[in-house]
Amino acid sequence: MPRAIVPETISMKNTRKGLPIIRAHIEQIFPKLTPAQIRRITPHGHIRKTERGEILYEHGVSAAPFFVVISGELEVVRPSGSVETLVTVHRSGQFTGEVGTLSGRRTMFRVRVTKAGKVIELDRKDILTLVQTDAELGEILMRAFILRRVELIAAGVGDVVLIGSTYSAETLRIKEFLMRNGHPYSYIDLERDSDVQNMLDNFKISASEIPVLICRGQLVLRNPSNQEIADCLGFNESIDQTHVRDLIVIGAGPSGLAAAVYGASEGLDVLVLETGSPGGQAGSSSKIENYLGFPTGISGQELASRAYLQAQKFGADILVAKAKRLICDRNPYVVEVENGSQLSARTIMIATGAEYRRPPCKNLLRFEGAGVYYGATFVEAQLCGGEEVIVVGGGNSAGQAAVFLAGTAKRVHMLVRSTGLSQSMSRYLIRRIEESATIVLRPNTEIVAIEGDDHLEVVRWHNNQTGQTEKHEIRHIFIMAGADPNTSWLDGCVMLDNKGFIKTGIDLSPDNLNAAGWSLTRQPYLLETSLPSVFAVGDVRGGSIKRVASAVGEGSIAISFIHKALQS
Repeated sequence: MPRAIVPETISMKNTRKGLPIIRAHIEQIFPKLTPAQIRRITPHGHIRKTERGEILYEHGVSAAPFFVVISGELEVVRPSGSVETLVTVHRSGQFTGEVGTLSGRRTMFRVRVTKAGKVIELDRKDILTLVQTDAELGEILMRAFILRRVELIAAGVGDVVLIGSTYSAETLRIKEFLMRNGHPYSYIDLERDSDVQNMLDNFKISASEIPVLICRGQLVLRNPSNQEIADCLGFNESIDQTHVRDLIVIGAGPSGLAAAVYGASEGLDVLVLETGSPGGQAGSSSKIENYLGFPTGISGQELASRAYLQAQKFGADILVAKAKRLICDRNPYVVEVENGSQLSARTIMIATGAEYRRPPCKNLLRFEGAGVYYGATFVEAQLCGGEEVIVVGGGNSAGQAAVFLAGTAKRVHMLVRSTGLSQSMSRYLIRRIEESATIVLRPNTEIVAIEGDDHLEVVRWHNNQTGQTEKHEIRHIFIMAGADPNTSWLDGCVMLDNKGFIKTGIDLSPDNLNAAGWSLTRQPYLLETSLPSVFAVGDVRGGSIKRVASAVGEGSIAISFIHKALQS
């Protein structure tokens, strides 16, 4: 249960140096607007006078205003009890805000007037209108917002302190949740900082309650769920969950985010539901090099983050919640989430993707997050530098992980059940693997046993061709083999194929439609399920091409049919 704490016990030392930003980046992170640009902003808000010492907004408030400094000076500080840490100072022509300004989430900082003057004040609706309608200002503001958040994450400057252990699966889960939601945090490792134990003892926090999240300097959350973290940080506070939406998108992978971007940009009232890991399987990819427009490649996390912000820029709301069931016997449809809330929409898009299949190996669940991982991002790579690792799988995701991990690992053993990689992997990845001295490809091989105490320590694998079983002291396994669709929550609302994937469009036979009670004279649209106005896109859909570009294409294409469904 949450417990109030004395903020001073975690206060940072007071400093007036601001963030350690490289000088070459300052003009983009803290640009100075021209008089002409300021004149274009003025009609979107209103001018107000400021007085020295006045607080324009406090930390922890939702949907804080956006300010452009005409004259005077503002300082942005991070408060922690009675101590403040200077983040930056805004002078004439500069402006407040970062990516949280677009979403309306709680602020992490206090903004105070240090020199009296004038500012232009815009609310969240005004700033969204501005970035959508003025291309030049939209680019300047969006770039600054994104770069500011990047600097905050890099510096660990935010409103969250995570105390955990390198060997804790739950610590890894919370790190990934905060990272994939782009929320800055400070991390203290029990294995490296002995002083932390004294603080935990003072609050009577036992080892079994690790990890501990100190949220906004006010609450201690013991091993919190993702939903508890989202609630404490106010991720969902500014979102109206009561009115009927044009479209609810369930899942914020590439297909769901593409649908949110295209739908919101075309004027639809869009709500996206995401359990806590924006980007889906693609978000856990270390580097995607065959996605159009990125010749040097882009990480799945970065691609997802950009799409996430793009959706918010156009006004889509993103709710951190898990869909529990679809109530499909009424119109509008209702999506019930885990906390019992019910969300209504005239159309639904299912983009819940698929999860990597767990091999039938004893003790696997026990070591998930403590040696067994289903994504290869910077967070996981930090845990296994200089060690031997195993990557299970022969598809592109496994290949990307192997190449990425080869940069820091001592050796990467790549285990595939088939005789090679050519059937399921892009040629450029196969060449990278073949040319890497660090990667050892082991065909016809699968894991048969794993062992350890609190963390994975021993792996046994079996070669199905030679019949030989080997034992190795390896502490990290990355599993990216096969996938099962996330459709169990649908409870019979839509027609599935024999593997549990959703059938759509022309794949729905007349018998399927009769069994589903299809009541319309028209046939289902492309990507529409057996339930009218309910669509499925991306990996959850039967017959989909398992590529990021295909998922993005499906999400964007489906919006044209959403419009048709809304008009009927």
